[in-house]
Amino acid sequence: MEIDFNVRPKTLADYVGQARLKQKLKVYLEAARARQEPLDHLLLFGPPGLGKTTLAHVVANELGVNIRVTSGPAIEKPGDLAAILTNSLEEGDILFIDEIHRLSTAAEEHLYPALEDFKIDIVIGQGPAARTLRLELPRFTLIGATTRPGLISGPLRSRFGIIEHLEFYSQEELAEGVLRDARLLEEELSPEAAMEIGRRSRGTMRIAKRLFRRVRDYAEVAGEKKISALRAKEALDSQGLDALGLDARDRSLLKTLIERFAGGPVGLETLATALAEDSETLEEVHEPFLIQLGLIKRTSRGRVATELAYRHLGYPFPETRLFE
Repeated sequence: MEIDFNVRPKTLADYVGQARLKQKLKVYLEAARARQEPLDHLLLFGPPGLGKTTLAHVVANELGVNIRVTSGPAIEKPGDLAAILTNSLEEGDILFIDEIHRLSTAAEEHLYPALEDFKIDIVIGQGPAARTLRLELPRFTLIGATTRPGLISGPLRSRFGIIEHLEFYSQEELAEGVLRDARLLEEELSPEAAMEIGRRSRGTMRIAKRLFRRVRDYAEVAGEKKISALRAKEALDSQGLDALGLDARDRSLLKTLIERFAGGPVGLETLATALAEDSETLEEVHEPFLIQLGLIKRTSRGRVATELAYRHLGYPFPETRLFE
């Protein structure tokens, strides 16, 4: 965690990748600074590991304000939200709520006036003697992050002035991010080794940084001062990652689909049962990357292995599939 904090980018210029989003944020931040106003409320969504939390810290640093970090599950009651808003924030500060789609309904409803009018209602007392007290809040910016934007209610989504999606990273961007970490940690990493890590990182910067640390471990134990592509390949192979970044579970899914179900189509529940895995894990953890690579596809009849999946695992592609 300390290493992650030390290498975490502090400015948009240091933040690797997401060029389209960075360009827009640069405009929004410059406009907010010029008007001396808080940034409009910002919602960031995308798969895990793409840098939503890091980007929230970058925005706070660019604006020169404090950031308070919490998560949706941690705010169980309206009182929890009221404590954060009234005691922790000053004018212009940022409140970052990770997994904001998991906010309780009661807490979410109390958040609405805070976002629109910078006021919050708290209830004092119980029963007939209870009364409502409206408190003024400092003008703040809410940055919400979520991996499940479809689970955010319409009323909450509509209160964000800026809604942005984070994309998967290219191999070159992942390699650049790893090389940046290596420089900050005073490690010698060859560009070829960085590309090897980038190729196997599933388009996700968090995974690239994790793999870099494992590669560094292997190089250090081997007594190498400079991490070579050969050492990186050896370390990544030992992690069970193939040339496309598939792990043993990914390959097992593809093999089961091809060997036991003739490449599909097969329903998600049936495939999950065959793998002794729950369907939600398959759908949310494994399938997105396999679909992104074009190894499987979803159809109205179920999951189907593509010709690329057959070739990657060394299976002959059935001629009859060509005419389906």
